[in-house]
Amino acid sequence: MNDLSISGLDAGYGGQPIISGFSLPPLTAGEVVSVVGPNGAGKSTLLRSLAGLIPAHGSIRLDEAELTRLSLADRAKRVTYMPQTLPQGVALTVLETVVASIRATPLRGAVYTDAQAAERAYEVLQRINAEALAGQRLDRLSGGQKQLAGLAQALAREPRLLLLDEPTSALDLHYQLRVLDLAREAAAERGMTVMIVLHDLQAAARVSDRIAVMAKGKLVAFGTPDEAITPDILAEVYRVSARVQRCDRGALQVMIDDVLTG
Repeated sequence: MNDLSISGLDAGYGGQPIISGFSLPPLTAGEVVSVVGPNGAGKSTLLRSLAGLIPAHGSIRLDEAELTRLSLADRAKRVTYMPQTLPQGVALTVLETVVASIRATPLRGAVYTDAQAAERAYEVLQRINAEALAGQRLDRLSGGQKQLAGLAQALAREPRLLLLDEPTSALDLHYQLRVLDLAREAAAERGMTVMIVLHDLQAAARVSDRIAVMAKGKLVAFGTPDEAITPDILAEVYRVSARVQRCDRGALQVMIDDVLTG
């Protein structure tokens, strides 16, 4: 059984279509898929439509359930969306926000006492080595710390599908790598299907099993990093002349030589 299948998906805002007829080969549990492409390609729209945050038409099947036919509450039991930035001005502690996330979508109808919910929230923070943040207020954290807190909230829900919308934007290198490694670990250890919107192609290659390249609301390429990130695809999608090669440690590297005109 394939865990996630997307077919003929249409979505947009205010009657303006952004993605049209979008289909993706089946994704499996434990797989990390990055979605890349230029600004306006429809990457965030895709994730928001999968989460049920904007109207969408077409088929989104997850574990044999048709998500488009579920209520938002039922979809939230299976799918968790982490936005680019967390809400501002939240004076709750990190532990309190994770507890709130647990209470919002209790696993398999579980009922937790306050102590049990706090214990489980702390275990999630320990899992990502962020327990030191437990007592700190969310509105006093750095950008990287907020992303870790947001990831803890998302992981606490134990979703089948985890959607991360540009989770490394505006983060320093340490937190970029840490957040991506945690996403990779969540997929491998918890059996989640993880879909991440990224702008950094080398980061996408590092964390992903497969990469979806989008442009103008369409899927241009899909495959392993070596299949999806090639000079020809970069020229078509980004309008740049580039070289793509593996370094002596095996990491994929993208070197941009020039912009293409005409």
